[in-house]
Amino acid sequence: MRVGGLRARMVVVFVLVSVISSVTATVLIYRQSRDFMLQRTQDAVMESFRARVTTLAREFDLPPDQAALRRFAQSVSPAVRDGVVIARYGGLTAASDAAADRARITAALRAAVSDRSELSWQRVEYGGQPWFVVGAPVTFEPSGKVSGLEIYGIVPLSDEEVDTALLLEAARNGMIIVAVAAILMALLAARAVLQPVRDLGRAARHLAEGALHSRAVPRGSDELTDLTHTFNQTAAALERTMGEVREQEARARRFVADVSHELRTPLAAMAMVTEVLDEDAAALPPDSARAARTVSAEVTKLTRLVEDLIEISRFDAGAAALNLADLDVAEAIKATLTARGWRDLHLELPPGIRARLDRRRLDVIVANLVGNALRHGVPPVSVRLRADGVRLEIEVADRGPGLDDEAIRHVFERFYKADAARTRSEGSGLGLAIAQENARLHGGEITVANRGGAVFTVRLPIEEPR
Repeated sequence: MRVGGLRARMVVVFVLVSVISSVTATVLIYRQSRDFMLQRTQDAVMESFRARVTTLAREFDLPPDQAALRRFAQSVSPAVRDGVVIARYGGLTAASDAAADRARITAALRAAVSDRSELSWQRVEYGGQPWFVVGAPVTFEPSGKVSGLEIYGIVPLSDEEVDTALLLEAARNGMIIVAVAAILMALLAARAVLQPVRDLGRAARHLAEGALHSRAVPRGSDELTDLTHTFNQTAAALERTMGEVREQEARARRFVADVSHELRTPLAAMAMVTEVLDEDAAALPPDSARAARTVSAEVTKLTRLVEDLIEISRFDAGAAALNLADLDVAEAIKATLTARGWRDLHLELPPGIRARLDRRRLDVIVANLVGNALRHGVPPVSVRLRADGVRLEIEVADRGPGLDDEAIRHVFERFYKADAARTRSEGSGLGLAIAQENARLHGGEITVANRGGAVFTVRLPIEEPR
């Protein structure tokens, strides 16, 4: 159970409420039960003591001597179970047990017995044990005049103390049982409450992971069930919406792919015508020659754009595949640069670095990055190759002003151009996006940063040659 979680808090609150209620009820019951036991014992002792003293006092002759006083105390002693009776008359004191300790009769109780002509009592703690002490003056009947004889009964409350201790132990054991039962009930209640929450959480996670068909199972008819129904309705609406969006995206991708493929044939024919016009442009009038070269350049851009769109449509359709081969990476990069006539570059291409890569896609990556640096950066443009046995890095850097933060965030997006004024530039805005897709297809990535100019870094995994 996670500390600080909703389940833990529910269990703690439930147990605290149960334990506090149990403790309060137990304390009240314990106090009432203890008071009842003591009161019952006291009432029984006082009733028996009063009756015994009253009966024996009628036949007792005053003034008594020491022996008579002792006999009187011994005669009264059966009224106090396991106790001691002490009789006082004037300066004489006698006890039913000669070894009895008279210190259990307090001055306050003696004063009460002397001042009042009725039974008085007191509970005292003596010798580490509880005692019940009752005292009464003996009066003449029927006048009620005090005779001067005082009689005291001392009764041990050890049995009641044992019963009280047993009651307290039973109460304590009962609280333990209540606490355990409260924990079990709290766990069951927490499970009943939290299960719908867990179902909702699980369904929400699946929904966030793309499983739009995920639903939570309604349980019961409470507020959580209403929340579950609302969640399921929202998920269903999201699934319908996303289905429509995906269908629209699929139609758009098919449209782009179809249009691109349909344009290839007329563009090929236009390219052949523009080649003828380029060859004959020198013999044409100046205006016609300029128009012919403009048409040729635009057809070339359009052809490149169509090829890029077709390549992008392959990635979107998941039809792009790798044709891996064991390559000398330095030689492959040099071949890419030589094929395009790029010579004024600073190269750091150590020989001997080999990897299993798709040569055509590596060519696309390098050509896009270097071409982008040459068109939009400041020379010299450098190309560096490094490897650590697990991954290889190809770094393309220029000495220009670099890219601003906004451009760095969006530079690999399709049709994005860092300079909004370059709407008619040679690039289509797809080159870096295609390069990134090719890197990802290899299991790598391309990153960009500013270090004295824009620095593009390609990281690709190295596979051991077969």
